[in-house]
Amino acid sequence: MPSLLTGLPALLWTVPYAGSRYPGSPAATARPDLALGANCQLYAYEVLRHFGRRLPPLRSAELWADRAATREVSEPAPFDLLLYSPDGTAYGAHVGVWVAEDSVLHLCREVGRPAVWHPDDFAARPRYRRLVGAKRAVQAA
Repeated sequence: MPSLLTGLPALLWTVPYAGSRYPGSPAATARPDLALGANCQLYAYEVLRHFGRRLPPLRSAELWADRAATREVSEPAPFDLLLYSPDGTAYGAHVGVWVAEDSVLHLCREVGRPAVWHPDDFAARPRYRRLVGAKRAVQAA
């Protein structure tokens, strides 16, 4: 298991997938407890927050366009966010956290709970087959 994952509390391994609980959504704003569920973005941001990195509540396309809180990187490192989509566009892209070489922690409807996948696992699925790119938080909180 990548060392980053050993520091992840049990609660972050049991978050259920809930597509209606995304950054800035009424459901997540009113009740931010992840025990109620999260989408991929909300989950990834909470993983980063646990390790002292905070990002604004950006949706996928906003995250990709952002240059204030994040920067694009060509080679991912631990804590970088990876965006995947069917066609390489950022709108509606799936977000995961790079935790080690060839390991991405993410939350998706297909699994229903957090999972660690190899990049090839994403490429094998039509909805995630294209890597949009990787983003890095510019500063820790």
